[in-house]
Amino acid sequence: MARISGVDLPPNKRVEIGLTYIYGIGRTRSQKILEKAGIQCDTRIKDLTEEETSKLRRIIQEEGQVEGDLRKKIGLDIKRLMEIGCYRGSRHKRNLPCRGQRTHTNARTRRGKRIAIAGKKK
Repeated sequence: MARISGVDLPPNKRVEIGLTYIYGIGRTRSQKILEKAGIQCDTRIKDLTEEETSKLRRIIQEEGQVEGDLRKKIGLDIKRLMEIGCYRGSRHKRNLPCRGQRTHTNARTRRGKRIAIAGKKK
C-alpha cells in the first residue's frame, strides 16, 4: 500500500484516481504529476515500484501545498477575511453562502436544517 503525504492510497485504484485521495490534488493535477514522473495513468497503485512511489512523493512535495499545509492556509485565509470585516468574511462568519447564491430558497446545505416557526400562518 502506497502512503503519500500521510494518506494511504487505495491499492486497487488506478494511480490517476488514487492520487485524488490526497487533499489538494484533483484529476488534472494528478495527470500532470504522473506525466512528470513518467508513469502510465492506467497503472494500479499496488503495481507501483518503490522507486516510482518515491518519485511521486518528491514531485508532489515540489509541486506545492497539499493536505495539512493547504488546509491550514485556507483556514488562515478565511480567518483573515473575517478579521478585516469584508463581505465574504461576514458571510463565512454567519455560515451563509459567500459566492452570490440566493438564500431565500435553497442554500440548505450551508444554512442547515429548516427551523419551524411556531404560530406562523398565511
